[in-house]
Amino acid sequence: MSVEEFALPDLGEGLTESDLVAWRVTVGDAVELNQIIAEVETAKALVEVPSPYAGVVRELHAEPGETLEVGAPLMSFEVDGDGADDEALVAEAVGVGAARAEASGRPVVGHENGRPIVRSGSTATVTDAVDVPVAGADVADGDDVARDDGPDGDADRHAGPAEEERHEVLVGRGPKARSAKRPQRKPRTGRLTEPVAWVRPHGVGRGASEPEQGDRGDGTRDEGETRELATGVRRRTAEAMVRSAAVPQVTEFLTVDVTRSIRLLKRLAETKEFRDRRLTVLTLAAKALSLGLAQTPEANSRWDDATGEIVTPAGVNLGIAVATSRGLVVPNIRDASTLRMPELADALTSLAERARAGRATPAELTGGTITITNVGVFGVDAGTPLLNPGETAILALGAVNRRPWEHNGAVRLRQVMTLSLTFDHRVIDGEQGSRLLRDVGRILADPASTLALA
Repeated sequence: MSVEEFALPDLGEGLTESDLVAWRVTVGDAVELNQIIAEVETAKALVEVPSPYAGVVRELHAEPGETLEVGAPLMSFEVDGDGADDEALVAEAVGVGAARAEASGRPVVGHENGRPIVRSGSTATVTDAVDVPVAGADVADGDDVARDDGPDGDADRHAGPAEEERHEVLVGRGPKARSAKRPQRKPRTGRLTEPVAWVRPHGVGRGASEPEQGDRGDGTRDEGETRELATGVRRRTAEAMVRSAAVPQVTEFLTVDVTRSIRLLKRLAETKEFRDRRLTVLTLAAKALSLGLAQTPEANSRWDDATGEIVTPAGVNLGIAVATSRGLVVPNIRDASTLRMPELADALTSLAERARAGRATPAELTGGTITITNVGVFGVDAGTPLLNPGETAILALGAVNRRPWEHNGAVRLRQVMTLSLTFDHRVIDGEQGSRLLRDVGRILADPASTLALA
């Protein structure tokens, strides 16, 4: 009989910490190999952690709500056998986990010689994607709103953690499974344990020493107020937005007559190639942005703070902002500019579905080079999107509405949409940003020759 300590594994893609959401076992429980023992939440997804041992739970090293760094102790087991037997169990666990992944379609992360191994099974079937509402537009059924009444609409706003899909993570015991110096656990007690820095533009508003409205400034609280410590996606989003605020970014707007785009959507929906695909204004805009980047590739670059260099990636990894029950996530489509319209429609649908269900992989949630977001889904005409850290531009789509518009010398009701482009002024100037926005607008105004099956 020996005691084995299991440390929080590296979940991949540079994620250095996770929040413990819940234990599935308690002290004294007998557990089987690969039995789910805990749920953790990273900045990217909810993850189910299986046991790397068959044995008895001796000690739980953390409480739900705590933030643990990779390598921090998670649980101790009493197991039969010596170290050699333990290694055999771990090797067996990796095989079992891979088989389960192939059946379920969910990725499995294993460790071998201290290095993470990611295996993916088959792709899940999906049926929905993000869309832009079209007020009064004559388009294919289901293409006018993104938030439908099915599981892909309201469910993404109201479903609790128990209703979301989780990743299965299979972990082994390699040289890096434990840390010589234990990482510190960050308490999640519901009370602030560190000072909070408020970011305010220089020369604007009250002095730095003055309290915010509603804050007494002496640590006391107003009667009836409640506080909830931000964790998981919400906390990571807040941190990313603070970093984004340090970037000199500019937003430009362009209002476009997209009547021809709406008509094209209807025609394509009746063709054999698109009949069973979800084709939306977002699909057209994503393709238009990819094509526009061919003329303004600088917008697909990024500024490297450490070196002062402008870094241009090999391809366009198009990020799609998706609202989920856990907060906003931005998975990306790799090499989006190489995809034809049917392939892009499929990629948008499946990616949005996985993101809503909490099944987007860490690889899909990192490495984006430019982002498109859809404020029009909420009926909003336009917005000023903030840059995703590490990117130079983000395009926002407003709602499509019928408006009086000059067309062929006469004022008529047309389908009109406002585009907003925010860009990093360190990387591109107004001329380049304006050109990209203009090119995207021109494609959406007259898409047939450019987008049909591009």
